[in-house]
Amino acid sequence: MYPPPPLPPRRDFISVTLSPGRSYDGVQGLRRRSFWRKWKQLSRLQRNVVLFLLAFLMLCGLLSYISVADEWKAVGSRSAEGPKMRPANPPVLPAPRRAAENPETFAGASPQKPPRHFRRGPPNLQIRAPDGDAKDRRQEEAQRRAEAVGEAPREDEAQGSRVSRRGTGPEPERGTQLPLRKAEAPARPSPQALRTRNSPASQNERQKAVVAAFRHAWAGYRKFAWGHDELKPVSKSFSEWFGLGLTLIDALDTMWILGLKKEFEEARKWVSQRLLFQKNVDVNLFESTIRILGGLLSAFHLSGDVLFLKKAEDFGNRLMPAFQTPSKIPYSDVNIGTGVAHPPRWTSDSTVAEVTSIQLEFRELSRLTGVKKFQEAVEEVTRRVHSLRGKKDGLVPMFINTNSGLFTHLGVFTLGARADSYYEYLLKQWIQGGKKETQLLEDYLEAVEGIKKHLLHRSEPGKLTFVGELAHGRFSAKMDHLVCFLPGTLALGAHHGLPADHMELARALMDTCYQMNRQMETGLSPEIVHFNLHPQKSRKDVQVKAADRHNLLRPETVESLFYLYRLTGDRKYQDWGWELLRSFNTYTRVPSGGYSSISNVQDPRNPQPRDKMESFFLGETLKYLYLLFSDDPDLLSLDTYVFNTEAHPLPIWAPS
Repeated sequence: MYPPPPLPPRRDFISVTLSPGRSYDGVQGLRRRSFWRKWKQLSRLQRNVVLFLLAFLMLCGLLSYISVADEWKAVGSRSAEGPKMRPANPPVLPAPRRAAENPETFAGASPQKPPRHFRRGPPNLQIRAPDGDAKDRRQEEAQRRAEAVGEAPREDEAQGSRVSRRGTGPEPERGTQLPLRKAEAPARPSPQALRTRNSPASQNERQKAVVAAFRHAWAGYRKFAWGHDELKPVSKSFSEWFGLGLTLIDALDTMWILGLKKEFEEARKWVSQRLLFQKNVDVNLFESTIRILGGLLSAFHLSGDVLFLKKAEDFGNRLMPAFQTPSKIPYSDVNIGTGVAHPPRWTSDSTVAEVTSIQLEFRELSRLTGVKKFQEAVEEVTRRVHSLRGKKDGLVPMFINTNSGLFTHLGVFTLGARADSYYEYLLKQWIQGGKKETQLLEDYLEAVEGIKKHLLHRSEPGKLTFVGELAHGRFSAKMDHLVCFLPGTLALGAHHGLPADHMELARALMDTCYQMNRQMETGLSPEIVHFNLHPQKSRKDVQVKAADRHNLLRPETVESLFYLYRLTGDRKYQDWGWELLRSFNTYTRVPSGGYSSISNVQDPRNPQPRDKMESFFLGETLKYLYLLFSDDPDLLSLDTYVFNTEAHPLPIWAPS
């Protein structure tokens, strides 16, 4: 046997032989071919993902470059404009003249001059449309304002079933411009101002009683419902509607007028830090406009604090999608977070009162910001309603379709829920705009004649003049408590030069509204009454059905008492208001804090509290009582301010 052949020696390397004829141009060329081979080996999906990521990174880089370039450009622009935009002594509120023409200082900035927001009358309004850097200038203005009063800049400035409120001039000076119309700028600062910081020393006993009532209501809200929409005083809890602190915002200007500085500042802090509109919630266009937008605008005008104007503009922008309808008649509801607007779930109609009672607020927002879209949207609604068929001697139906833009439910006319504030805003827009919009005046005058012709009757046996309803030619002696806004509106019109018989009718209707309270055992009016039309000795003029006996702390009677006293000087209206305040304290006051609506105004021993304090009790009822008891005609002069339908005072553009 032969031995096995020896094994070959083991090698620790591998030899690689390049194919002949294949060029080799160094490491980089090899690497390039290797990358391409690997790229071809990837699947189509993998290659697409890689290409997408590369494109995304290139886009991000491009956007970053543009952003940085714009920022540096803006900084350079503002640096160049700085000397123009920084008056040495900026006013509390933007003035209607150029800054250099109005050297007044802030409250507290100069000991030689009284604080500007102590005067009675409207602030001077900035009616020049802001340019592209308005937001930056507002922030700088807020900082300068804080520095002027010796304060550090505020950190916050840097950074179920519902009760509806109304049922379910000469050209401006050179350099100023008002969107859509020209409003008269005062030749000089108004001699009026609110002396609210000194008002506690000058309050009479009745006004002090109102302040005490407000403090009691506010204490309940602050303890049990702080930051929420409404207080439930009996159960010591709260209810939500929009989740936007309705009661707090509604009461801002009331606190300012009553001189409650501590409460106002506390509420202001909440608005600054906690009032956020970026939330997924539906709000009613009408209710949120008159309460939130109106409340913020009024707080801005009375206090001069730009925070409230900034919040108002933000909120106004979030309401605008409601106007995006085929007919330009706005939807009733809009989601302020998503911007989706819609009609109620059960119908495509909006109520006439809702779409025609938002004009004061949106017009004023355009005046202050220079943004035309707010005023354009609401005035388009006014124009369309003006030309619609279906009216009866100036009276309008209660519903309007958002798709067709036409009245629906024709033949039914009321001054109660769903139609009432349409008539109120015809007059008040005319007053707000300096009495120049004759179409509004003509519609209002025609409507008053229609009321006299079709809805006005007298009861038995007391011969009380009242406003009923008309349904397809049949008269109903039904009158909502809401209709008690009418005496005040008629009196306001007479004060501004309308026929004297409007004041006579206002007096007669005021007597009726007083009796609607007087003839109830609690001294508080029910929500709805029916008047007796036939002489019967055993029956009173005012009849109440069981379902209508509730009182919701509504302000309409007190509102008209304020106008009648302010414009006639007859002290009986003050006495009637005093009776109402005493009745509220007796039958609706909850000992632990707050006031509650009641279910039975005819049972003084058991009025049956409903455990709800509507926001308008603080925003309207107590405010109008305080103003009613004041003997100072310059306290929110009716020649200077016009009240929206939630009692928030807004300046008249051309005050008389």
